[in-house]
Amino acid sequence: MTDNDRNTIATVELGGEGGPTVGVQGLGCMGMSEFYGATDELSARDTLDAALEAGVTLFDTADVYGRGGNEEFLTPFVGAHRDEITLATKFALVRSDDPGYRGVSNDPAYIRTAVEASLRRLNTDVIDLYYMHRHDPAVPFVESVGAMAELIQQGKVKQIGLSEVTGPELREAHAVHPIAALQSEWSLFSRDVEKSALGAAVELGVTLVPYAPLGRGFLTGSFTDAGKDLGESDFRKHQPRFTGDNARANAALLEPVKKIAAARGVTAAQVALAWVQQRAQVHGLPVVPIPGTRKRSRLLENVAATRLTLTPEELALLEPIAGQVAGDRYPDMSLTSAARE
Repeated sequence: MTDNDRNTIATVELGGEGGPTVGVQGLGCMGMSEFYGATDELSARDTLDAALEAGVTLFDTADVYGRGGNEEFLTPFVGAHRDEITLATKFALVRSDDPGYRGVSNDPAYIRTAVEASLRRLNTDVIDLYYMHRHDPAVPFVESVGAMAELIQQGKVKQIGLSEVTGPELREAHAVHPIAALQSEWSLFSRDVEKSALGAAVELGVTLVPYAPLGRGFLTGSFTDAGKDLGESDFRKHQPRFTGDNARANAALLEPVKKIAAARGVTAAQVALAWVQQRAQVHGLPVVPIPGTRKRSRLLENVAATRLTLTPEELALLEPIAGQVAGDRYPDMSLTSAARE
């Protein structure tokens, strides 16, 4: 993608008519602070600037990323471009001194505390899109989403979203207050969201925001076994589908992706991202994938995928991949929608 191509990506209204207009691809910022090894801060900040220049306007973070550090990392960028961007962050995942611990809180009192902390770290008066990062079935949506709706009434939040919920859960929450966006993992490797949530999103006019649309990097072909190819601080070393026999089996599934990429003169990542956009079109669903990267070159590569159209034959070649993937998305799937389908 050249300089002349910038600011040309399509846009969509987040949450339907009347919602903020955002580029059809956003940027997941999690890896700039944690989970994917050491970060070059200057390079990451350059990537933020490159994203905005390229027409990306939805920037995604969460209070759990870097234990608040990712929100703080974004603060200078947010302050410099507040009126140009749509800022999304999340609450609900709770960490402790145990690095492997992930708790969930949807308690209204916790939500009120969490939003104040995020506003403070981000140094902003309002969050454009505030997600419930994970759903605790023990807390009724009338309480948790009701508390989120109160934040809108108080002017602290503009829109609300959910992450990793089922279709029935999305409908139940939407009945309490309109849900603008559903963030769930969706890629050639991960299609759990199609079981029930995708249909509910179409029915309700909810925008789907796929995270990990590149299969946490595996769909790029950049590594074949996280246990051997990645550093100790990279959390993918402990993900079932990215290590050992599972990784080797899954690497073989990339052959159709590589074949299409070679024939079209594009990258495997671009093929994977184009698939997400076109799969959404099949369902008549507005979609804003949020691939994460810390490098300008990767950012521009990803954005260029919004202008790639796969043929019906290419889509058919890719269709069987998800059904053959070995291993779960996480070592513990209990916090995902798949556990409640």
